[in-house]
Amino acid sequence: MVGVAVVVTVHVWVIDELRHRLVFAGEGQQRSVMRMEVDLVEELAPSQPLEPAAAPRPAAGFAEPAAAAPAASAPQPTPSETPASGPSERVAELPEPAAPDSAEPVKTPDSATPVAQTASSPAGQSTAGTEPGFEWPPSTRLSYTLKGYYRGPVEGSAQVQWIKQDDRYQVHLDVLIGPDFAPLMTRKMTSDGRVTPSAGLEPQRYEEETRVAMFRPRKKVIVFQPERVVLSDAPSAPTLPGIQDTASQFVQLTWLFTTQPQRLQVGQSLEVPLALPRRVDRWAYEIVNQEMISTPAGEVMAYYVKPKRMTPQAGELVIEAWFAPTLQYLPVRLRIRQDDQAWADMLLSRMPQQAAR
Repeated sequence: MVGVAVVVTVHVWVIDELRHRLVFAGEGQQRSVMRMEVDLVEELAPSQPLEPAAAPRPAAGFAEPAAAAPAASAPQPTPSETPASGPSERVAELPEPAAPDSAEPVKTPDSATPVAQTASSPAGQSTAGTEPGFEWPPSTRLSYTLKGYYRGPVEGSAQVQWIKQDDRYQVHLDVLIGPDFAPLMTRKMTSDGRVTPSAGLEPQRYEEETRVAMFRPRKKVIVFQPERVVLSDAPSAPTLPGIQDTASQFVQLTWLFTTQPQRLQVGQSLEVPLALPRRVDRWAYEIVNQEMISTPAGEVMAYYVKPKRMTPQAGELVIEAWFAPTLQYLPVRLRIRQDDQAWADMLLSRMPQQAAR
């Protein structure tokens, strides 16, 4: 019986792996997402937070926020306080945490509100709109300066670009380490998908390309199907309602905080599933505290949001964000962190540029 079980397991794995390869071939793994083009002609200025015309109504499947005690604010290191070290190819090799041992659904702690558990829109349903009182922000580009630490000081720049055309969207997160004319490393992350009426963003394809000086580029692709997610570095996994990817998560959180601002309170916690190249997992996003962030337009108040895996493991790679209500809830600061010895801190370098409405 043991031998039969082993044979069956191997056959299932082989079939899944073959299907994984065939799906990628059918989807065109070599083909890159064609970037949408848009003119960004206006500069965003701080204003009062955007408010829905009426009290936000939770969409079907959205739970009301759970009461939670305010979380203690922990002092966060700044680039000037953190030791620096030199750039290295291993910046592009920060390890991802190992996949969970069990594929069973992870139970959400009581303090976390599962705000992303919403069914996708039925096939053929129009997705150009959204909840009453909410208007998606126009296409936007955010530019950042980058300082970090990994065996020496690393500096560079980064951009986040949000593009919306009808019911289609793209989010691009581009990170460059080193001088623009001769970068030591670049990483481009792209999310491409649909805008849905009640669930926000619905990714359909994610691409990630890393280039390190004198090395061949490495590309990872994730394909989102109705019931499964085809991963780049692992067998496919069942999808989860409201699932996002590395690039789309920031815009999805902006949408959640704009449509349901009562969720953006210190001490609150919410859940958004993420698809990474090696795994699909649930993540909890904790609103830790409020901080004043220096921007080209002066000091603005921002909420520090720190994600963590619902199945935590040492050395995990996380992206923390600071969302500013007076700047359309956009992230004015981002921090990619493995631990105190490997991090990259990105601070808004100019006011966001947007397309004309």
